[in-house]
Amino acid sequence: MWREQNNQLTRDFQFTDFSEAFAFMTRVALIAEKMDHHPWWSNVYNQVTIKLSTHDAGNTVTEKDRTLAGAIDALIH
Repeated sequence: MWREQNNQLTRDFQFTDFSEAFAFMTRVALIAEKMDHHPWWSNVYNQVTIKLSTHDAGNTVTEKDRTLAGAIDALIH
C-alpha cells in the first residue's frame, strides 16, 4: 500500500528476483514518461522503492502523483 509521509507517496515492492524487479521498473518508466511525471526510486536486487511528489507544485503530493500511483498499482494486480 502507498503511504503518504514527508510530502511524498511511498511504496515498497518485492519481486522474486532482479529480472522481475527490473522488468517492473521498465514498465513503470514507460508510463512515467508518457505522463511526463517521473518518480524517485531505488532498486536493490528484488526490491524497488518508489517515491512520488510533484516538483513544480512545491514537492507536495498532487493528483498527478495519485494518478501515477494508481497506474503503477495496475501493473501488479
